[in-house]
Amino acid sequence: MKRLLTTVLLSSALALPALAALKKGDAAPDFSAKASLAGKAFDFSLKDALKKGPVVVYFYPSAYTPGCNIEAHTFAVNKKKFDAVGATIIGVSHDSIARLNDFSADPEYCAGEFPVASDPEGKIAKSYDLKVMEGKPGFKDTRGVEIDHAFTERTTFVVASDGKIVATYSSADDNIKPDDHVTKSLATVTELKKPKAM
Repeated sequence: MKRLLTTVLLSSALALPALAALKKGDAAPDFSAKASLAGKAFDFSLKDALKKGPVVVYFYPSAYTPGCNIEAHTFAVNKKKFDAVGATIIGVSHDSIARLNDFSADPEYCAGEFPVASDPEGKIAKSYDLKVMEGKPGFKDTRGVEIDHAFTERTTFVVASDGKIVATYSSADDNIKPDDHVTKSLATVTELKKPKAM
């Protein structure tokens, strides 16, 4: 029952009206952040990732919550498809690096396939014009651990290698499910890989 209540409260909090997130054609704000891949912390740089190709920057409310678990798992099982078109994936949340070390290595979710970055004060989220909502005492994740941080609305940005946003997907605006963020961003980076008609 507690898990159901937490899910309902978190879902309703995330259904609040969204700010005007950055859109197609906007320059993606550069950022560097402490991130975790397969349980190991490292310094992630968007600028460096863009040198290799497009980057899918996906913001999610919290590790170990129902929708975020689905989204992370779906990105993990599709990682090779993103690799095939030269795209990098980076998840961003307010989670501490310690929580992300667990989440990034968890075989049920990130499975060591892609990194997740810590944005504890919401600076990165705010630079992308995303709404940051304060957490409420007593919220627990799917493991029963209390979530002691704020939340950012679920929004995915596909950033081309020139640093411009080519697509924005928001659950608040578009009413899309967590796994839809993966399929839509994969379709976008696949389209970017296609040769342009002359």
